[in-house]
This record gives sequence, structure tokens and C-alpha cells, in this order.
Amino acid sequence: MKKFNLLALALTIGTMSLFATTTNEVPDIPVKVIENQVSDLFNTPNFNVEKDYNLKIIFTFNSEGEIVVHRVYSIDKDNIKIDKEVLDYIYKTIDHKMIQYPAELNRAFTLPLKIKRANL
Repeated sequence: MKKFNLLALALTIGTMSLFATTTNEVPDIPVKVIENQVSDLFNTPNFNVEKDYNLKIIFTFNSEGEIVVHRVYSIDKDNIKIDKEVLDYIYKTIDHKMIQYPAELNRAFTLPLKIKRANL
């Protein structure tokens, strides 16, 4: 009987240690927090913007926690072609940058972005 109790105890401890492994999961951060952190990376562009843009940016995070920009597109009803200078500004500003609380790997986010021309 004593051997049976010892065996049962060993099996219980062994089974519990299987389920006690730690994971490297990223905590579930609210989308608004992530959007705010990413939008805070943007500042006033240092070039002349010819027209107003109403854009959407689709991005994810890689395994290092860096932002990976996948697509930038216009959501204007005219579907305005985005100037290369504006695209370069967006990619230079946020692509492969880190934020304080990155989200889980490969989860897609959409960030609206408005760029307005300066009234001189």
C-alpha cells in the first residue's frame, strides 16, 4: 500500500510539472493603447504635403516586438494615389520601431492616419 501511495504521488507531481511550464505570451493589451502608442511616433512631416490624405495603415508586430507595416492605402472616395514622399515618411516613422507594449505576434492592426497640407 505504501508503494502505491508513493507511485501515485510521483505520478501526480510529474503530471503537474507538465502543465506548469511558463510561456512567453504577450499580455492582452487593449487595441486603443497600441494605436495611441503608434500614433505618438508620428510628428509633423518635414516636407511640403501637396494635398490632404485620409489613410489606413495595416501593421503587425514581429517576434522582436517591432512594428511591421504591411500596407498603406487611401480611404478617400477618390482613392487618391499616395505620393512616394508620404509613403516614405510613414515607413521611416513606424516601420521596425518599438513601442512600450507591443501586441502578440502577427496580429493585424489598422491605424487611421490623416495628413493635412499646411495652409500657408
